[in-house]
Amino acid sequence: MPEERVTGIGVDIVDIPRMDRALKRWGERFIARVFTAAEVDYSRRSRRPAQDFSARFAAKEAVIKALGQGFRGGCRMCEIEVVAGKMGRPLVRLHGETRRLAVSRGVENIFLSLSHSEKAAVAQAVAVGRAGKVEEEHAI
Repeated sequence: MPEERVTGIGVDIVDIPRMDRALKRWGERFIARVFTAAEVDYSRRSRRPAQDFSARFAAKEAVIKALGQGFRGGCRMCEIEVVAGKMGRPLVRLHGETRRLAVSRGVENIFLSLSHSEKAAVAQAVAVGRAGKVEEEHAI
């Protein structure tokens, strides 16, 4: 049985004032394209919704990078969901084509870390799995 290994990492940072402007300008159309109903509910109950939307947006970008695919490969923002675990730890749930892509790449779990300041939200995603072959795309 192959041992568990890191299959990809991703990081992203989002400017919170820019997200706030996007939310005001594009409203529900933008929200529906990017966020799940649970993410919308969670973020809107927050004292600073733009901060929570920003953290989730950064998480989605970081997950896409960790999967090594990008949007051209079938990943959709609304198929990546950030939920709070029992102790508040952010967890990732994948749906649809994005989930199928992750499974095909041997990804079994994605660890996620979120942080923010007054002006920026950052997320880091680490994909792990038991895929047999490691891609040799790095240069030494």
